[in-house]
Amino acid sequence: MKYFILIIIVFVSLTVLSVKVTLGDDDHEHHRYSVFERQPGVAPVKNHLYEQECSSCHFAYPPGLLPAQSWQAIMTGLDDHFGENAELAETDRSAIQGYLLGNSADKSELRRSQKIMRSVTESAVPLRITELPYFKREHHEIPARLVKDNPEVGSFSQCDRCHQEAKNGYFSENKISIPGYGRWDD
Repeated sequence: MKYFILIIIVFVSLTVLSVKVTLGDDDHEHHRYSVFERQPGVAPVKNHLYEQECSSCHFAYPPGLLPAQSWQAIMTGLDDHFGENAELAETDRSAIQGYLLGNSADKSELRRSQKIMRSVTESAVPLRITELPYFKREHHEIPARLVKDNPEVGSFSQCDRCHQEAKNGYFSENKISIPGYGRWDD
């Protein structure tokens, strides 16, 4: 009985105190997560310029999906951005690059970003998220017919087509719904 009361006191204390973890973003705004709330696997995009410029052609990938050296290489090669010219005004390019480098996977303490970093060597400079060993390990069981051959998805680079909460930084297996197929469960 003593232990039961002690457990209840500890639980109530934690609930009342709601121990907070503060996570910063590029605008120095803070997002607070209680120990009882789930945290995103990567920090969601919090830069309007980046989102505006990059999401005009594709999903604005959260910076925590690639290491800084990858974002650096991508941002310095915008004249041939995967076969397209995506050049920006220098002030915009510099601002977006600063945001991406400051919030890259190697700067993040969130769990998915850390897993990504553990999967790459220091000298690796993957230019595509789909090149990451972590990505390959997580997606190897998904048949091409559900993604590449699926006109509603088209490619594994279209994260938000299947990951319903990708925009918020959640890439959980529990929230995957492949268009034309439904919920994915490996």
